[in-house]
Amino acid sequence: MMQRIPRVLSPEQVRQSRAALEAASWSDGRLTAGHAAVRVKSNLQLAHDDPVGARLGDLILDILAKNSLFMSSALPLRVLPPRFNRYEGGGAYGNHIDNAIFAVPGTPHRVRSDISATLFFSEPQEYEGGELVIEDTYGAHTVKLPAGDMVIYPGHSLHRVTPVTRGTRFAAFFWIQSLIRDDGERALLFSLDNAIQDVAQALPDHAVSGQLLGVYHNLLRRWADT
Repeated sequence: MMQRIPRVLSPEQVRQSRAALEAASWSDGRLTAGHAAVRVKSNLQLAHDDPVGARLGDLILDILAKNSLFMSSALPLRVLPPRFNRYEGGGAYGNHIDNAIFAVPGTPHRVRSDISATLFFSEPQEYEGGELVIEDTYGAHTVKLPAGDMVIYPGHSLHRVTPVTRGTRFAAFFWIQSLIRDDGERALLFSLDNAIQDVAQALPDHAVSGQLLGVYHNLLRRWADT
């Protein structure tokens, strides 16, 4: 399931974050690529221990913890601290599938990448190219969102970032281990959650709201991996 999450960051938060990213120290993104990805990766990244990245990552995680759309669609169990990349001057990232498991820097913990996330810090008109292209059984989906918006999609998806031929594309990227490992089950729970909210709004005193909520939690109990 691919889901757009709009307005994760406010315009002021985007502005402040962009200023920090523009002044940060960037490294060759290939330094963090595996043996296969290094052949198709051409971008810049902040180091895992960069203080700018740590500060902005904490901001993103704090905001997402209060975002009902993110919580409902991702059902997060663990979230890898966000990382940050920069594409310009023809930089691109060819077709690849993300690693299945990521170590959390500085800890003994690991995160399974059930869901991939990209949060945009550049407006679409600021750069040419730089589309995130995600492929699934229904074809290729092109994503280029306003600054402050985020997209989440299954971590097993083949995807790429097209060459940035003008301007600069700043983004955060990270991975989520969901309570629900299976993408199909997670999508069903998300649809059911939306239906429950619609029914509760249209029929606030009807018993069916409680019945549907019971079904939701029983499915969550059956499928959840904690």
